[in-house]
Amino acid sequence: MTETTPNDLDYVLQRGGGALAAKMGIEFIEFSVDRAVATMPVEGNTQPAMLMHGGAYVVLGESLGSMSANLWAGTGKLAVGIDINATHTRSATSGIVTGVCTPIHLGRSMTVHEIAVSDDQGRRCSTIRITNLIKDLPAG
Repeated sequence: MTETTPNDLDYVLQRGGGALAAKMGIEFIEFSVDRAVATMPVEGNTQPAMLMHGGAYVVLGESLGSMSANLWAGTGKLAVGIDINATHTRSATSGIVTGVCTPIHLGRSMTVHEIAVSDDQGRRCSTIRITNLIKDLPAG
């Protein structure tokens, strides 16, 4: 759908990741249609037991998946999340987590991405799958 350069990190830097991503400390490291990578600190994103909050993993996953879908959608289009699920298999307790987003399906009206979130030791903590609907940008 969209013509991209090998790394479209400029797309994220120009558009921004949104207020929630900023509040969570998400940093975009690599960004293209084929692969997007971002990090997030564990500190400040924990539940009362001092483990990474499951919802924080999902925020990282949705940030990566939705931004990737919007890059794919191109000018004049908007990708919006219509389904997301997550399976948490490990709890990070310190350091940073890294999300790696890869497309499963890139279509004209829908995208599906998988985001693998790992801790500092490279152990997978969560697997997130997000589906985005691509529609025309609203007028105005």
